[in-house]
Amino acid sequence: MCSKHVVVMSAMAIGYVLINVAPGKEHQVYLAVRDMPHVADATLLFGDHDLIVKLVADSLAIIAQSVVESIRQIPGIVDTKTLAGAEL
Repeated sequence: MCSKHVVVMSAMAIGYVLINVAPGKEHQVYLAVRDMPHVADATLLFGDHDLIVKLVADSLAIIAQSVVESIRQIPGIVDTKTLAGAEL
């Protein structure tokens, strides 16, 4: 008897969060955000935004929840802009 294995690929949601912080708080915010759940990458920036964070989760709802309940609560964050990744 031959058994078949079915592999189900679940689509992951991806979001990017552009973060602006209070002057002098860039490194502190970076250290706080980089090890949070669902954070796949965090990079300090020069330009219009101070930090970009890539989030990966099972749904966009989880990403939104992470931004509102975790990331935005970090002291020093002034503003965030969340971008949802598109799957084409």
